[in-house]
Amino acid sequence: MKTISLNLPDELLETSGRFSNALQVTRAEYIRRAIEQLNRQIDTEIRAKRMRQAAQKCRAADLRVNAEFAAIERDVED
Repeated sequence: MKTISLNLPDELLETSGRFSNALQVTRAEYIRRAIEQLNRQIDTEIRAKRMRQAAQKCRAADLRVNAEFAAIERDVED
């Protein structure tokens, strides 16, 4: 495990101290958990953004295919 140095505003340090005490974990463990939770949240947001982008690409392709089928159906009816 690596060690880092971290500067925190006094209020954030005090709050994290209170919450870590309430959870009966060290402040370092509390901060590790907070970082892990934020990492999971950001990963979820990135995946969701990629899925939205992929869905938009598929939607555009679907619209083109539907237009092609509509053109074929019009040609057959004529």
